[in-house]
Amino acid sequence: MPMYVVGHKIPDSDSICGAIALAYLKNQIGEAAIAARLGELSPETAFILDRFGFEAPEFKERYAGEEVYIVDHSELTQAPDDIAQATIVGIVDHHKLGDLTTSTPLECWIRPVGCSNTVIKMMYDFYSVEIPADIAGIMLCAILSDTVIFKSPTCTTADIKCVEALAEIAGVEDYKALGMEMFKVKSAVEGTPARDLVMRDFKDFNMNGNLVGIGQLEVIDLSVFDDIKAELEADIAALKAEGNRHSVLLLLTDIMKEGSEVLVVSDDSELTSRAYGKATENGRVWLDGVLSRKKQVVPPLQDAFA
Repeated sequence: MPMYVVGHKIPDSDSICGAIALAYLKNQIGEAAIAARLGELSPETAFILDRFGFEAPEFKERYAGEEVYIVDHSELTQAPDDIAQATIVGIVDHHKLGDLTTSTPLECWIRPVGCSNTVIKMMYDFYSVEIPADIAGIMLCAILSDTVIFKSPTCTTADIKCVEALAEIAGVEDYKALGMEMFKVKSAVEGTPARDLVMRDFKDFNMNGNLVGIGQLEVIDLSVFDDIKAELEADIAALKAEGNRHSVLLLLTDIMKEGSEVLVVSDDSELTSRAYGKATENGRVWLDGVLSRKKQVVPPLQDAFA
């Protein structure tokens, strides 16, 4: 029986590309694996897969009775709904350790780097498995996405070295130019429904018993949101009510100015003051230098709930 390799709900490029790359590696070392996904592709991920000739992984929501290898998270809120009825055989991740638990021993590759695909590159090296050019291409794109082309504070020397090595394998001469192409795709928001934008890169977190949703939209110029910001604010308010969430935050991240305007709806009017030392004004707050949800947004928010 093959294992399913799957990332988190509302998958990003790291989650999708990581599932494909890890499933290939597992098959090469004699462990049958199938790449899967829990949601639709983002425009950026679709661009990456098309660029290197891949179809989207199998869409599969139910995993009861299956063996599952988790990619790019270890959070119960982000896992398949029936994960408790599955056997988790492994986790590869670059986030904080979450609340997934297992009844049997498992393989864990968790490293404090900028992207899960950086860890997967380490796994290829460990097993001495050659990386095909097309898989190297999607892996390097995932790392460029997660590290914001090396601008994110999560970026490490390991991420940069992996991109350089993967670019050589993939035959990509100017990987930074490829990264900018990806972010131009991310910045094309005109005509997209507000709910689709809010949910494009959205994750739920359990923070001391409070459900907190955090979305992020990374663009090269925040002016693309000028005409739709009110719609985004109305939608995160609706999303909060629909999911019985304590708070919903939407980061509008400008990768050129290197900061984020955060749209906030919360049961706690002082939440951002306690978490970031800056109060919201009309439900908005600018956080200079904040690019990473994982490193700069979630940890202080969790401290505020503690």
